[in-house]
Amino acid sequence: MILKSIIFLLVILCCNIYGAGFIGRLQSAGARGRLTCNGSPAKNVKIKLYDVDTFDVDDFMAETKTDSNGNFEISGSHKEITTIDPKLNIYHKCGTTLGICARKFSIKIPDRYVSSGNRVQRWYEAGSLELAGKYPGESRDCIN
Repeated sequence: MILKSIIFLLVILCCNIYGAGFIGRLQSAGARGRLTCNGSPAKNVKIKLYDVDTFDVDDFMAETKTDSNGNFEISGSHKEITTIDPKLNIYHKCGTTLGICARKFSIKIPDRYVSSGNRVQRWYEAGSLELAGKYPGESRDCIN
């Protein structure tokens, strides 16, 4: 029983070290785009870049906000043994009249936009996104 407990703790420790980016190769990803709300620029919309992890908490890579024209550019890097799985989280209040919670949806960045090192070599062009509609997997996020 003690041996099983020790093995279990070692597995947990290894997963945490792996997930925290202490080992692996440095990789980066970045995205650009424009956000609108009912056809007008969506300014000051929060955008975060994460590396999705299956067995632990996703790794935060970067955060930005859209400018006065609704444009954004975000990039970040993280160490991982396998290829990172970057995603954008977009938090907005377009079409929301009540409540403090933001609407949130995610966009997965394909592997071909992941670069080695800390500089983005190939940007993911998200294009122009209208926030008034509902996106697949959209949810509410009160703590972002």
